Amino acid sequence: MSDVIVVGGGVIGLSVAYELAGQGAAVTVLDQSEFGKEASWAGAGILPPGNLTGADSPEAGLRALSSEQWPEWSARLLSETGIDNGYRNCGGIAVYREEHMELGRSHANEWRQEGVRVEELGSLQMRQYEPALHSDLPFGFRLPDLCQVRNPRHLKALIAGCLELGVQLRPNEGVLDIDVCEGKPHSVKTATENHEADHVVVASGAWTGRLVSSLCSEVRIKPMRGQIVMLSAQPLPIRHVIEDGRRYLVPRPDGRILIGSTEESVGFEKRNTAGAVGELVSFAQRLVPALRHAQFERAWCGLRPYSPDENPYIGPVPNADRMWIAAGHFRAGLQLSPATAVLVRELIMRQGCTIAVEAFGCQRPAVEAAPVQ
Repeated sequence: MSDVIVVGGGVIGLSVAYELAGQGAAVTVLDQSEFGKEASWAGAGILPPGNLTGADSPEAGLRALSSEQWPEWSARLLSETGIDNGYRNCGGIAVYREEHMELGRSHANEWRQEGVRVEELGSLQMRQYEPALHSDLPFGFRLPDLCQVRNPRHLKALIAGCLELGVQLRPNEGVLDIDVCEGKPHSVKTATENHEADHVVVASGAWTGRLVSSLCSEVRIKPMRGQIVMLSAQPLPIRHVIEDGRRYLVPRPDGRILIGSTEESVGFEKRNTAGAVGELVSFAQRLVPALRHAQFERAWCGLRPYSPDENPYIGPVPNADRMWIAAGHFRAGLQLSPATAVLVRELIMRQGCTIAVEAFGCQRPAVEAAPVQ
């Protein structure tokens, strides 16, 4: 019998298992397929900066806690497993067109008020940092402390780290039901056996709703497809992560460039489409004209777990003592995984939470996120 069963072997579930096992807990992770091969693997690995002292919202606090944890986690995983997850500080530039310049200044000011280093850039200054950017971009700002990580490498390191700590990893063992008896999770049922534990953490991404909906109808997580394209170019035309609204370019040291990403409400349909791939390539070429000479390598997609306010659910599941949720991170699962794992560990072990978690509760008001331009 385990101390904790984690349902879901993506970056959130594996991070929770790694954190708990590091504190001596006996942990089993169950996943319906191979570990880390859904949304966790599909992302671009952008890690925005944060400042715990200046964080003025729950989201900012969670982001800041993760930003603080990432160097330590990456170094520890490298030491324990020998796997380099690709964590590095590359900096980021957010670009704005003429009609959105005031919005850009407002965003830069929000970062500044949070205590994050930010540098406002005019057109000439942007091209001093990134000469290949299109000349029609009048305004942007630079976040010198923005970092990146290689998703597949980080997942490989997490899996190895979990195994080193004795975590039982059970791939291809989908959970059919969680039996709750007298307000406590009694067993986790799969097609082959029933697993028992003192605590159950549901971290199954876009599939979370079917496991907790009978206990808490307020948890509204749905899949949101995101498509990404990979190009390669030598030499790399850009050094920074470039963000343009919801879309981005992420340069890798090996000459690859990720272009993302779409947001499509298509249920559990996981496939690339010619229209979306073409649109992403066109976006990249408009932003960095030199990319018209880049080589197309591949495209893929993932099903992100979307919540109405685009914030995750982290905390106890109502009506089920010792059952916890860590899901609904939407576009920020990899980014927020260390902080989420720390908070779940603190909750289960009653260690007092580093930041307040009430805003991430299952029964918070359902407020739709404002559109981002």
